[in-house]
Amino acid sequence: MPTVLRHDGFRFFFYSDEGNPLEPPHVHVQRGGAEAKFWLRPEVAVARSAGFDARTLRWLSLVVEGHREVIEGAWNGRFG
Repeated sequence: MPTVLRHDGFRFFFYSDEGNPLEPPHVHVQRGGAEAKFWLRPEVAVARSAGFDARTLRWLSLVVEGHREVIEGAWNGRFG
């Protein structure tokens, strides 16, 4: 599970096997026992979440948006 970013105790990462066929670009975020998945395009959106409250998901969406180019570059480097 390659880690792309660490921010305020959250880990942003991809799973090594992201489906067959490959899913569209996205990133997983984990902290403690909570995890969420965010689509990157056409806009950053929560795909699913377990354990994060709505406020944290809104904040994480902003973090993903602010680092989207880095995350997409890492996605393309890994799966492109």
